[in-house]
Amino acid sequence: MMLKKLIDTQRNFRAKLSVFFNTTQFDEEKDKKLIKELILKSKKISKKNKKNYKKTHKIFSQNVLNLIQEKKLSNFLQISFIQKMFFVHNRLFLLTYLNELKRSKNWMFWKKLITEVKIGNPVRYFLYPKSSGNKIFQTYHIKKYTDFLKTSLKSFDVIFEFGGGYGNLANTFQKINKNCKYIVFDTPEVNLLQYYYLKKNNVKVIFYDKKKKNRVLLLHNLNKFKKLANKFKNKKILFVANWSLSETPLSLRKKIFPIINLFDFQLISYQSKFEDINNIKYFEIFNEKNILKKRNSKIVPIRKLKNNYYLFSKK
Repeated sequence: MMLKKLIDTQRNFRAKLSVFFNTTQFDEEKDKKLIKELILKSKKISKKNKKNYKKTHKIFSQNVLNLIQEKKLSNFLQISFIQKMFFVHNRLFLLTYLNELKRSKNWMFWKKLITEVKIGNPVRYFLYPKSSGNKIFQTYHIKKYTDFLKTSLKSFDVIFEFGGGYGNLANTFQKINKNCKYIVFDTPEVNLLQYYYLKKNNVKVIFYDKKKKNRVLLLHNLNKFKKLANKFKNKKILFVANWSLSETPLSLRKKIFPIINLFDFQLISYQSKFEDINNIKYFEIFNEKNILKKRNSKIVPIRKLKNNYYLFSKK
């Protein structure tokens, strides 16, 4: 309990370093319809959906539902439990990532991707207020994978993201390639948060509907996820999972792996251990299976993040 309080205190202190750069958001009249829609959907989410969640995610999912039902979405990226799960802000190691992006010959491209938006009132990075720590963090992962890929991310027809955070990466990929189909698989509670964020960013997003063809599709049903994966398996697909797969129960991973195994191109980030799960062993086996599929697959330590790794794969 004391450790948790200390961590929360440190996080709050770091957030205050950006207090002069943040922009408080207020609900507009047009938001009322969107929030009403989300409240109605949130009340339909069954408790049965949570039976396979780890303890960490049960608590988080309930907090997200409370946030929606209490109509507190306008500044959600300032809320501690959201930051703890989804947001990386004022950390000094991010300056190393930012400088690597700046030194790149494609800096103007990366600069565009890390430019922060006002939606959710994100904590601005105190050493580069045009962006946030989270934008820099996630864009850096994209750059490292691009270096491995040695070609443009615009070449992908479909992106499958397992665990989409609050929708930041989906929004980022809309800047990379607006014609790309983007599919997010997540819990129903987090899908609602993603829908809010993406809608507010004017992204064409829908919850799963096989009759509609919007650019970004949100879903939480594993069978539908599998059907979509099979539907697009002859397309050039990138599978992305930034710390989400490594925080998923092993029982669910067994069900998901056959789907992931359809994809030659993979950008996965993970920590060595989550709760009682040994991720080192799991992803070493994962990597070996990729190699047996004749993929160029490797595990790479993440710079400045001890006990955290990338798994990169390509055809």
